[in-house]
Amino acid sequence: MHYDLQPLYLTFQLAIVVTVILFAVSIPLAYWIAFSKNRFKYVIETLVSMPLVLPPTVIGFYLLLVFSPQHSLGHFLESFLGLRVVFSFTGLVIGSLIFSLPFMVNPIKAGLQNFPQELIEASLVLGKSRWTTLYRVILPNIKPALLTGMIMAFAHTIGEFGVVLMIGGNIPGETRLASIAIYNEVEALNYDTAGLYALVLVGISFVILLMFYYLNRKPLKIF
Repeated sequence: MHYDLQPLYLTFQLAIVVTVILFAVSIPLAYWIAFSKNRFKYVIETLVSMPLVLPPTVIGFYLLLVFSPQHSLGHFLESFLGLRVVFSFTGLVIGSLIFSLPFMVNPIKAGLQNFPQELIEASLVLGKSRWTTLYRVILPNIKPALLTGMIMAFAHTIGEFGVVLMIGGNIPGETRLASIAIYNEVEALNYDTAGLYALVLVGISFVILLMFYYLNRKPLKIF
């Protein structure tokens, strides 16, 4: 029996792209949330964490509305920049970034908040800027939090269904991820193919979570 491995390749490609982007975005965002005294930071913190409680289809629905060619933003992107977001890999990336954001930001924020404040103050007293202190002093010493964020964001992206189906659709070779392919094969009663996709995702998820719990059990071995 022939198996189409493209959904698996596309799934892991999406997970890698999303994890890399989230890692770059989440460090300054988590730093601001952890240390800012701005009274509106709780609004930003709430928005970041909303994907944890919202149904994925709600997020996908609003993304579909905002980026559709009938909407002003979607029309602008497609007409003037030639960028079509809905039913494209770009749409998958945007939806996954929003949906997986708290899984990267929250562990990093926790690591920053638990970092000894005395060491930060000592670095600032020695003339180091806040950004130098962040990248030279803090981040090297919160590797468990950074790795936890990366692992959880990667794993969460692999398991997405509702958001990516709404914004990306089900286009073979472009937006059909493994989770969507499983749904299609089950509907078509192709249980062998669905079983292969499911088995691969189960195996990868097990390895990822095993790494997560191992790193949190023995964090000193990272340094």
